[in-house]
Amino acid sequence: MTTTLLVRKDHLATTRLATATDTALTSGQVRVRVDAFALTSNNITYAAFGDAMSYWQFYPTGEDGWGIVPVWGFGTVVQSLHPGVAVAERLYGYWPMADSAVLQPGRLSPTGFGDAAAHRAQLHGVYNQYLRCNTDPFYTAASEDVQALLRPLFITAWLIDDFLDGNAFFGATTMLLSSASSKTAYGTAFQLIQRPGIEVVGLTSAGNKAFCESLGCYSRVLTYDELDQVDVSASCVYVDFAGNADLRRAVHSRFANLKYSCSIGGTHVEQLGGAKDLPGPRATLFFAPAQIKKRQADWGAGELGKRLVAAWQAFSARVGDDTHPWLTVQHHRGPEAVTAAYTQVLGGRSDPRSGQILSMVR
Repeated sequence: MTTTLLVRKDHLATTRLATATDTALTSGQVRVRVDAFALTSNNITYAAFGDAMSYWQFYPTGEDGWGIVPVWGFGTVVQSLHPGVAVAERLYGYWPMADSAVLQPGRLSPTGFGDAAAHRAQLHGVYNQYLRCNTDPFYTAASEDVQALLRPLFITAWLIDDFLDGNAFFGATTMLLSSASSKTAYGTAFQLIQRPGIEVVGLTSAGNKAFCESLGCYSRVLTYDELDQVDVSASCVYVDFAGNADLRRAVHSRFANLKYSCSIGGTHVEQLGGAKDLPGPRATLFFAPAQIKKRQADWGAGELGKRLVAAWQAFSARVGDDTHPWLTVQHHRGPEAVTAAYTQVLGGRSDPRSGQILSMVR
């Protein structure tokens, strides 16, 4: 039996647990037990943009109006009808919020494979890759929790910084980051603050201001109602992790010298809105896989991998610093606990210093 958390696509707070009998594998398929996965505001973004960015299509439910939110984490092969994938192999990848998943490995290599299922053929390859932990340069068994929580977010953050640097920051010197307490935002800030001449301003709620200041990766932290403390003539780039339509309009209206508006996510689900008829530059959605594809073409996959691993090692060391850790991991097990954690993260009620590691497996 497989248990899955289903979410209403048009009302993300509506969920239900579905249990189904496991279907028999066909030749070339494997069944993976999803041992543990992270749940962050990044996953809420996947749900909020599920239709626009095809995130719902990775694990289709077959039920009208219901979707499965994809998550990053670790699994173990428990059944294999594929000669190139062994039972007990440990994999890192993109899973359903469920206790198991069926994959159809294709394009195998010593480092991993892609899911060659027909319904994934037109979906972006970055999300179709499953990495073998025994050959993964990012992997250590002791850091699985941090990898599940921060690895995909940090890769996105690194790519945002790389994209902005590659465009000479569009001539701006001030980077405004909304939802500054979110893990992707502070991963981006960690990279940006290393750039000479760049001011990194974190925008957050009053309740999260002290946390953001404690990280030390922002030049300064302001609450959303303190936006007027940034010089109105400043040359800015807005990096929008919140997706709050009112805040986006406030930024676009205040800064006549706004050079670029980069939309990343949707942590403020209740305030999501369109970006039409805004003053200044058009709000442009950042799609991390496109930047990966560009850098693979520029540098080659090997060089890109080396740069990412080096940056990840520096970031994860800072996050796990024993004297002042940025992250405290909380574990929750069982379908009901997963549902409760999802509701908490969706509502923006989780402690920004905490990281939720979940498992549907009882």
